[in-house]
Amino acid sequence: MSQWAMSWWAKTYFFIINIPVKLFVKSQPIPTEPIKELNIDINKPVLYVLPYNSRIDLMVVRQLAKKFNLPDPLVGIAIEGKSYPAFIFIDKNPGIFASPTQKERTLSILTDYLAMHQQNADLEVQMLPVTVMFSRKPDREDKKKISLQVLGNIRKFFKMIFSGRDCYTRFSHPVLFQRIANTETDAKQLALKLARVARIHFAKQRIAAVGPRLPNRQAMLKKLLNSAALTEVINEEAKSKNISMAKAQKNALAMLNEIAANFTYSALRVTNMVLTWAWSRLYQGLKIRNVDPIRELAQNGHEIVYAPCHRSHMDYLLLSYVLYRQGLVPPHIAAGINLNFWPAGPIFRRLGAFFIRRSFKGNKLYTAVFREYLAELFIRGYSVEYFIEGGRSRTGRLLNPKTGMLTMTLQTMLRGDLRPISIVPVYIGYEHVLEVATYANELRGAAKQKESLWQTVKAFCKLKKLGYGYVNFGQPIQLNQFLNQHVPKWRDSINPTEPQRPNWLTPTTNLLATELMQKINRAAAVNAMNLCGSILLCSYHRALTQSVLIKQMDYWLTLLRKVPYDGLVTLPDEEALALFEHARQMNKFTITADDVGEMISLSQDQAVLMTYYRNNIQHLLIIPAVIARIMVRHKTVTADQLNTQIKHIYPLIKAELFLYQTDEELDTYIDQLIHALAQLQLINIDGNHLSVVEDKIVNLKLLAASSDEALQRYTIAFTLLHKNQSMSRSELEKESRLLAERLSILYGINAPEFFDKGVFATLVNTLREQGYLNENDLNTQNMIQTMCGILNPLIARDIMQTIQEIGQ
Repeated sequence: MSQWAMSWWAKTYFFIINIPVKLFVKSQPIPTEPIKELNIDINKPVLYVLPYNSRIDLMVVRQLAKKFNLPDPLVGIAIEGKSYPAFIFIDKNPGIFASPTQKERTLSILTDYLAMHQQNADLEVQMLPVTVMFSRKPDREDKKKISLQVLGNIRKFFKMIFSGRDCYTRFSHPVLFQRIANTETDAKQLALKLARVARIHFAKQRIAAVGPRLPNRQAMLKKLLNSAALTEVINEEAKSKNISMAKAQKNALAMLNEIAANFTYSALRVTNMVLTWAWSRLYQGLKIRNVDPIRELAQNGHEIVYAPCHRSHMDYLLLSYVLYRQGLVPPHIAAGINLNFWPAGPIFRRLGAFFIRRSFKGNKLYTAVFREYLAELFIRGYSVEYFIEGGRSRTGRLLNPKTGMLTMTLQTMLRGDLRPISIVPVYIGYEHVLEVATYANELRGAAKQKESLWQTVKAFCKLKKLGYGYVNFGQPIQLNQFLNQHVPKWRDSINPTEPQRPNWLTPTTNLLATELMQKINRAAAVNAMNLCGSILLCSYHRALTQSVLIKQMDYWLTLLRKVPYDGLVTLPDEEALALFEHARQMNKFTITADDVGEMISLSQDQAVLMTYYRNNIQHLLIIPAVIARIMVRHKTVTADQLNTQIKHIYPLIKAELFLYQTDEELDTYIDQLIHALAQLQLINIDGNHLSVVEDKIVNLKLLAASSDEALQRYTIAFTLLHKNQSMSRSELEKESRLLAERLSILYGINAPEFFDKGVFATLVNTLREQGYLNENDLNTQNMIQTMCGILNPLIARDIMQTIQEIGQ
């Protein structure tokens, strides 16, 4: 390779091209922080690798390189006193003036770079693949030729003019020449392989970003209507209801039209612009984590199902917005039929929403129609999103999963489609949930408000100071691997023509649902609001001095950093004081000042609303809090005693808050927490004996209080069982809820979920699974007595006395 230097003509050419690029193009980088997220070393030379010959694309890349302080692609790479090209194009462009020698020139440059690295082990040049896309409009099925955004010079110029603000630049992980240079001695053969891999990489990347071709909606619905599975059900519908086949088909088509999305790229573009403006107005920023593995799945051809938790109606828009901005195709979204009101319904439908009724029970035709539509989405390669909780959480904690959509997803696999399906758990969190006040009213007994245009506009006009939004992608579950692990012979149930319900389907779906909920919680986000709120709710009268609050925040942050609940949990980078200052700006606390300093408190209404944010992260703190509660009540215990007590309580907490640790993992987790508490000087360790540090008892009590409501619920149930072991499940659930409701009134327990029906239903079901509901069984009596012996001392004396008196 001869020494490279840019001629005056090339400099003039690039200068001229750069003028319209500056005027018309504003490219969005993917990922948004490429250096940090892709571990690009800005101190090492960079060879930019572009998919095909486009000077416009190169100028766009140069703009972003300057923005992120990356090396300028027009400045050569200096090696041993010589200058070499800092960019290559893998292929020629499709124009009639394309250079026929483009591939040979690229291969020559790659060969020489590889040869230099083979000869010099200290040389470290990074290859940085970069793709520039002007618009990501999918092709339509009725279009014969598939476009992968590869345009000739003239078309690219006009594309730049009209789509310059709809431009995305995807940076891939850098590859060091040194890592591959010695995998083969022949540098030219290695360069050929490298170029071939790059072509495949860029092609997969473009397909993953643009998505499958869009269907002709009516043609797709007609095809579904005539499918063998639906034809059979329609025949049954006509016979059972004594109506004509034409009428039954008309009913099925009406259902398909009610359900089916009508995705359009123009609606997506407009919504992207509107939401970019809206998020900047409403939120201080959006924090997105762990999206890169999802891009890899999409690029490798996986069918992706997004399963987010459900906090707010904003979730629908937020997740699609984030995915689009991160270079992924927005999914088709299963939305409640209650959102199909004008004008939201038509808009959501054009953004990929398909509408689902709240219940399928007793409607065989609707069930079949919906199942066939969902299967068609999977077969065509569209990503899908559904909320596994069914509806929005009114309490801030995860709801028990609804398994209908998961069952249909597994049934789709049993059709024999070879495309791998991966389910991606997604944690969505906010520092302000728009509907939180409405949730509190509904939990007090108010009727659920019906969604409407006026309600939406009214709510939007009130929005301000919403803090940050969080979207954390959890560890994906690849269904093939999951089924191979839990049902090794699942492929024996494959039938391409009929929906299958093998015996293993229901228990496996339940197992999958639980694992998904656990993985959502393993990707939680701690923020200023849920941290401040959790601590204030743990204090007497819901009030602390500013100094004590900040000190306690520091303790909790240190504990979460030293012993992370999971590697995907995100913690704030800021320290306690900065987090408090951010939280106070959101005006959710009452702050009073005197000569001593500031007092931070929550009114009764504020406390009810704050429980929502506390519940978002309660699972991260529950085990540390139980440890603290045991220490505070007993003052001194052995590590073995502590471990034994927690292991008795753990199955109840695990089921309620979707914790994930096995018994072995729990042992390690408890041991790490004990040592972290000792490092914080909250407890002392003397061999196997643990004791409270009296000077820090206030701080330990604040941590312990985070577990009180859960422990009180468990104590209520076991107190009732201890007095009447023959209680039925329904009686136990009803009496426990009633006792909890009375307790909340007597002691001002403001958490709406304290006597929530769903929480007690989960508790009673867990008691059954753990063997506590075996009537007149001596071993069960002993188990209940043991649990009472563990729980009763952990409850404040006055509350324990009240529980025993009311439970008589």
